[in-house]
Amino acid sequence: MKALQIAASGMAAQQMRVDVVSNNLANMSTTGYNARRAEFADLHYQQLARPGTVTSEDGSMMPTGIQLGLGVRPAAVSVVLAQGSLEQTGGDLDVAIEGSGYLEVSLPSGTSAYTRDGALKRSADGLIVTADGYEVAPGITIPDDARSVSISASGEVYAYFSDTVQPQLLGQMNLVGFTNAKGLEATGSNLFLESEASGPPLTGVAGEDGLGTLRQGYLEESSVDAVREVTELIKAQRGYELNSKVITAADQMLSTTAQVR
Repeated sequence: MKALQIAASGMAAQQMRVDVVSNNLANMSTTGYNARRAEFADLHYQQLARPGTVTSEDGSMMPTGIQLGLGVRPAAVSVVLAQGSLEQTGGDLDVAIEGSGYLEVSLPSGTSAYTRDGALKRSADGLIVTADGYEVAPGITIPDDARSVSISASGEVYAYFSDTVQPQLLGQMNLVGFTNAKGLEATGSNLFLESEASGPPLTGVAGEDGLGTLRQGYLEESSVDAVREVTELIKAQRGYELNSKVITAADQMLSTTAQVR
């Protein structure tokens, strides 16, 4: 009886679904977080009688055949690329991305990572860094005597000083796009790495080549929809319960068979 293994695969799938939902709900307040969705596919089929099999001498064929499914398997945990709402903070180095694109971050190992978390900070050396202290490309330094900082929609960073009227251009913050942004490898801390599935990074100016624009003084909130996640949680719970009932029924049937004298 294959029902035990099939139902067990269904329970494992629903458990994974609950894990994904719980991670989404846990990150409801994470800046720039995009919700994930668990995706599944059916397993191989046991072909007891293939469709089109000849069943008689006159050439009659089975129109559908007999194909028994063997369960379900995880196919992907896909990122739902949706724009989160913007929250006004008023911070000089808080930047929200309106549209597609990522900020490039330099890791201590020398590799590049990418993030939509625009809660940027200023290091002791004046560098613009992330909350974890990673340098934001291309490495813009704010002078110590700068009175304030302005970041334009296209990413130009200006500093204002007390003794001058005109601002000083410090550098250009670019955005990075990917052919398949869903293929980026999540590493935690709101960071992503390039992968074979994502394709190479395409660096450009904000507002050009399909990239979004920057809005200073705002942060992008999580795109998690709490109502949808709770609905998914209830559906997963019901699916788990139904699969467990199948296991109970199959066990009772096996017990009945074993007791036949």
